[in-house]
Amino acid sequence: MARWAPGSGERLQAAALELFAEQGYDQTTVSQIAERAGVTDRTFFRHFADKREALFAGSDRLLAMFTDAVENSPATDPVQLAADALEASAGFFPAERRPWARQRAAVVEAHPALAEREQLKMATLAQAVAAALRGRGVGEPAASLLAHSTTTVFQVAFETWVREGEERAMPEVLHETFAELRATLAPPARA
Repeated sequence: MARWAPGSGERLQAAALELFAEQGYDQTTVSQIAERAGVTDRTFFRHFADKREALFAGSDRLLAMFTDAVENSPATDPVQLAADALEASAGFFPAERRPWARQRAAVVEAHPALAEREQLKMATLAQAVAAALRGRGVGEPAASLLAHSTTTVFQVAFETWVREGEERAMPEVLHETFAELRATLAPPARA
């Protein structure tokens, strides 16, 4: 097997997803993933702490996209800061990534341990966004409420984007989902 072959992280992610879909998460070993990717077990562990992380490798980058957007936005309105974070996250989901994301979502949904990890990652994202909002002067509980609302919008938009038959781009889905939340929370018009 090639040592230090370029793209081994991506190949490991693809191999893990394929094997989880084919034979199930619990039945798949790190050795099988490494073999399918054409690398050693050691190379696998250079990239990922465990086999679950092969599906969650981008979560740190996604978190950074959210928090960087909040921290660097020219906006001062907290709701606009959240909108900017959602807009920034859309770049993580180009159209060509949708088939992989669909398959990943199906695998995660089918395995409780992976679904639990996904929820943990979302909770971590909400905490980081809340901290970034506080850093921009948003007080509590507003920062936490807005951060959790933002990550919920992200989750609902992602679930919509990976749904079979969905063709809209992620930026559009995120924008429409956030607009729906804003409309839902808007005070009713007075008669």
